Amino acid sequence: MPTFLDVQQWVGLALGALALGIQVWALVDALLTRADAFVATGKRTKGFWVAVAGVASAIGLVHLRQPFGLFNLIAIVAAAVYLTDVRPAVAQIRGRGRGGTTRGPW
Repeated sequence: MPTFLDVQQWVGLALGALALGIQVWALVDALLTRADAFVATGKRTKGFWVAVAGVASAIGLVHLRQPFGLFNLIAIVAAAVYLTDVRPAVAQIRGRGRGGTTRGPW
């Protein structure tokens, strides 16, 4: 029968893996986006966001088993800022914004 500490470790590992997935998603998206799209939206440069997401992913990998550490929380926030602010703005430039069809937002 698993003890409370075993369950807590597995939950922490699952949350760490989720955080790492978000950080890697931000890194891959920043790498695949054209550099001129960042400039056209008035955001920081592609190099800046790739560096931020890369450092966030590295921190997430190192702190996989400690998802609530200070550095990992900062890394999660950095990736979340990219995904919630920069990515939607750049997606409109790329032509992948919401509601791009005439049939509705789906």
